Amino acid sequence: MIAFRLPLAAPDNTASASLPLLTLEIADGDLAAEATDAVVNAANNHFWMGGGVAGALKARGGPAIEAEAMAQGPVEPGECVITSAGNLPARYVIHAAVMGQDLRTSAALIERATRNSLELAVSHQLTSAAFPAFGTGVGGFPPAECAQIMVRAIAAHARTATPLRRVRLVLFGQATYRTFAETAAALLGPPLDGAPDCPLSS
Repeated sequence: MIAFRLPLAAPDNTASASLPLLTLEIADGDLAAEATDAVVNAANNHFWMGGGVAGALKARGGPAIEAEAMAQGPVEPGECVITSAGNLPARYVIHAAVMGQDLRTSAALIERATRNSLELAVSHQLTSAAFPAFGTGVGGFPPAECAQIMVRAIAAHARTATPLRRVRLVLFGQATYRTFAETAAALLGPPLDGAPDCPLSS
């Protein structure tokens, strides 16, 4: 795992000392095992939970998560809903509709889903959230481009008055982990711990 401290700079009309710091952590691990306030599911806009991240969350957390989410859908792609977390260690699941029923995504949808997930966490006064790499599994979106979009969106969010103090990007596999770590280092500067080529977390 590597970590970055945000924000890098305050908005023009805000004193930097008035913005508490947010830590962005990047790890290779299992999103379903995260004990953050919320874990974020890369969902379709009807919120049925099939394979990939959604399937892992449903398998560990139980079918009630899917039922709660589907009762709030469908929504426009890019929108989000929040449910209980069932048997997961997290308190909530934020379901971000990164895809429509065609299970395809885009840069615009990933940016919108990331931003809306963060805003939904704020509206529930959450202090920590863990995200997957949106759209890079079933959606087939390139991990390098996804990393650019998600890291930039999180950095922009950190320059607002947010209760979030820790955002984790929990990634599957060495290649995606290194892509996100290297992208974050390029955009945000040196990490607090380790380096983009540091050993992967277990």
